[in-house]
Amino acid sequence: MKRRLINDFKQFIKPLGIVFGDIGTSPIYTLTAIFLLYKPNETNIFGVISLIIWSLVLIVFVQYTWLAMNLSIRGEGGTIILREILISLLKNAKHIRIVVFISFIAVAFIIGDGVITPAITILSAVEGLVLIPGLENMSIAMIVSLAALITFFLFLFQKGGTDRVSKIFSPVMLVWFLTLAIFGIVSLVRFPDILHALTPYYALKFFLTHKLAGLLVFSEVILAVTGGEALYADMGHLGKEGIRKSWRFVFVCLVLNYLGQGAYIILHPDTPSVLFGMVYGIAPLLYIPFLLLTVLATIIASQAMISAMFSIVYQGINTHIMPRLTITHTSSKLSSQIYISSINWFLFICVVIMLIVFQKSSHIAVAYGFAINMTMTLEALMLICIYFLKGERLMAISSVLITLFDLIFLYANLHKIPHGGYWSLIIAAIPLCIILLFKAGQKKLYKALSSTPKDAFMAEYTEKYSSLNKIKGTAVFLLRDISSVSPYLTNVMFKYRIMYEYNIVLSISNTEKPFGVKSHFKLDLAPSLRVFEITMGYMEVVDIEGILKEHGIDEQVIFYGIEDIVTSKMIWKTFAVIKALSPAIVQFYNFPPHKLMGVLTRVKL
Repeated sequence: MKRRLINDFKQFIKPLGIVFGDIGTSPIYTLTAIFLLYKPNETNIFGVISLIIWSLVLIVFVQYTWLAMNLSIRGEGGTIILREILISLLKNAKHIRIVVFISFIAVAFIIGDGVITPAITILSAVEGLVLIPGLENMSIAMIVSLAALITFFLFLFQKGGTDRVSKIFSPVMLVWFLTLAIFGIVSLVRFPDILHALTPYYALKFFLTHKLAGLLVFSEVILAVTGGEALYADMGHLGKEGIRKSWRFVFVCLVLNYLGQGAYIILHPDTPSVLFGMVYGIAPLLYIPFLLLTVLATIIASQAMISAMFSIVYQGINTHIMPRLTITHTSSKLSSQIYISSINWFLFICVVIMLIVFQKSSHIAVAYGFAINMTMTLEALMLICIYFLKGERLMAISSVLITLFDLIFLYANLHKIPHGGYWSLIIAAIPLCIILLFKAGQKKLYKALSSTPKDAFMAEYTEKYSSLNKIKGTAVFLLRDISSVSPYLTNVMFKYRIMYEYNIVLSISNTEKPFGVKSHFKLDLAPSLRVFEITMGYMEVVDIEGILKEHGIDEQVIFYGIEDIVTSKMIWKTFAVIKALSPAIVQFYNFPPHKLMGVLTRVKL
């Protein structure tokens, strides 16, 4: 019994530090941003609080913990998983291409939103310093500089990995959510009528009062639900039930805090920063400890987003929609703990640009939410298609209703584009353009390579192997598919007349599933020529050299192909630059450098 309670508690607490950082730090800035646009009278406050609560119910509870979490591949969730499930149900090639393109857009917008999350959370926490006596006149430049400094150390810290300190993330977030709940309860006790906002009546009344203009409040209410998509994306790491248990606790804490903030605004309509004002007004002696807790919570929220970006990019590399990047493993125990330097510093530069351009969290709030709203809407559309194709009508109809709700949010968020929301589009456009160019370039490159059909290669290999002097030992040749042999391999064996006693063609491929590693000798093609195949899930981080050793392969040399792209067209020159900057497959999988032999093939595009 005791062991079961301990396991249940571990299952409950672990997601707090990984999944709920973004949505859990939303109370810092959400109501402050909303009531810069709307007069904080009682009608508006009741309406806004009601709308926030029911948005959490519909988007997080219904869309993600119910509709999305019922769909998985071996327990994994996320945009790419939805894409794979939907593709498996489709038969029309055109429809499949559309779904793949939609998933590209969704992934790009997740990255775009990932830049803004650290900027708004860290800056909003630092802004709380101005309520400390003596710091009231702190300049905006000083606040931005301090936020940028915290951001720098956060990204600098990534290289060493988070394995050692990640154990404290969940306990800190547990304290954070309990603190939010306690201050919310103390505040709402002073104005208990705010509990009426729990009913959707006040949300409807708000719209009847403001009519079409009331829809614009959705563009700020989205701030309260950003991070809801993380519940589904992290399902494979933490388990469906653990996330659902944690979310019920988090939901109660958030609702209590939003109700408390609503009560505080009614009693203090002139407060400039609602959460910080509420805490300072209730317990001024606890304000500085609360501020320190806030900084920790925002750092943890940012850390979770950065780690998610690494994971998304790694999935993109393994599913061949993104170019290879240098991957560093930061943990000897957890293979999922990775660091991607180029992505890390790209995100850092973008976050600093956000801080310098917007300077206030309330200004960032004007731009925030559009990207993630796009992702939520695209995922909701995929949910509709999946459930209709599966014939599950209740789920399909529910998905349609949720999609309509997402579309209302999206319509409201369109007005953010000229007021800073274009930054989300610009940032998201960078990975999207890279994905589209890389996919198109790879397809054209594959066609341009003069590959040799398998049968022709086999006939010439058999002849050469019997006539050439052979080098003692084993050679490994990296090749994606033996059905058409890359020119580099034919050049090595037939043109340069390099023939080893034992020759192994190594094929490394990714499955449509997130996890699972299989390795085996596939077939013997000819005397002393065998195919060894390794297949793995697109989220797996594996030791290829270790797998070869397990199967008794002790190679003297590893040959691999390098393409030298020659072209006069700018678009393919750009692709050539991307290919040149990308590490070769042998670097990506950490093959021993002293065994490597790259063979250059010139290709005209």
